[in-house]
Amino acid sequence: MAKKTMHAVQLTRHGDLDALVYRDDVPRPEPARGEVLIEVSACGMNNTDVWVRQGAYGTETDPDSVSTWRRGRSTLTFPRIQGTDIVGTVVAVGEGVPEARIGERVMVDFSLYNRADDSLADIDYIGHGRDGGYAEYTAVPSENAHVVDTDMSDAELATFCCAYLTGEHMLERARVQAGERVLVTGASGGVGSGIIQLCRARGAIPYAVTSRDKAEAVRGIGAEAVIPRESGDLVTAVDQATEGRPIDVVADLVAGPLFNDLLRVLRPEGRYTTAGAIAGPVVQLDLRTLYLKHLQLHGSSQGTRGDFRRLVGYIERGQVRALLYNTYRLSDFHRAQRDFMEKSYIGKLVVVPDRKWDEVGRPHAR
Repeated sequence: MAKKTMHAVQLTRHGDLDALVYRDDVPRPEPARGEVLIEVSACGMNNTDVWVRQGAYGTETDPDSVSTWRRGRSTLTFPRIQGTDIVGTVVAVGEGVPEARIGERVMVDFSLYNRADDSLADIDYIGHGRDGGYAEYTAVPSENAHVVDTDMSDAELATFCCAYLTGEHMLERARVQAGERVLVTGASGGVGSGIIQLCRARGAIPYAVTSRDKAEAVRGIGAEAVIPRESGDLVTAVDQATEGRPIDVVADLVAGPLFNDLLRVLRPEGRYTTAGAIAGPVVQLDLRTLYLKHLQLHGSSQGTRGDFRRLVGYIERGQVRALLYNTYRLSDFHRAQRDFMEKSYIGKLVVVPDRKWDEVGRPHAR
């Protein structure tokens, strides 16, 4: 490890893809006290990468203004190395961390909790408040680097953290129980496809909203039935799919024009939970639907330490499987993010440092 620089993709400003610059002279980080240095072997891609690059989070008073995650109290500085779903090997440790950790293969919990308890009031994340995994090396708090007992490849393991942790917290916030029916929008994406599996892991019954051309594949990962996104009347289509049985929870990642119909779909005293709005964050709401049906609305972002522990358990027990669609070289990052934004796939895309390509980026079954 004599070399003091590394290859990395840096976000240099808010903007289009040209704001992302692949460099070979980025200083290699050194682990501070309580940290480990990870040689990255794979890093999954997520919507937050795109929204932060675009500054698409808006503010509470101006939804169209350029603003990053946390809306007005951002910890983002430029240049920033993004990338949350980090898998790799511990190659050095900072003061206070046992040297026995060197050599461990780890999956990184990307959440920076900033508190000793599981409160999410002051949360941040790796790839935003500090550099992440679109690089050859990254330093993270030792407590965030977890050994996972699984035979999955590094690229497969890198499909889980952000999407599945987000999905697990959505279900936990809505208190989803065994036997309940959950309607999942955006079901072919990383979070949506994860929620389908996470529902099955806790004994709930997921119904998926997705496009017709993805219906068979989404059904194959555990959806009880699929409601085509192109359905003209969502409420009727859901009722037909469930054969008249009630929807207890809506797990929504789409919002936009569907929002009010999603509340109409819910049974009285049903729960709505959201962690995304890819079809539009500003929605119309008929408050009478909300109060006359005694509905609960839950906003959700990231997850807690407890959510992460449950996710690791699901992985280790084989209750969820990796939906790895494709891998890309780090040097081909622009193409990777373009493909990510097109949403023509099911599951996850993963970026691999060029030096690890022959080891990690091998062809795989889709």
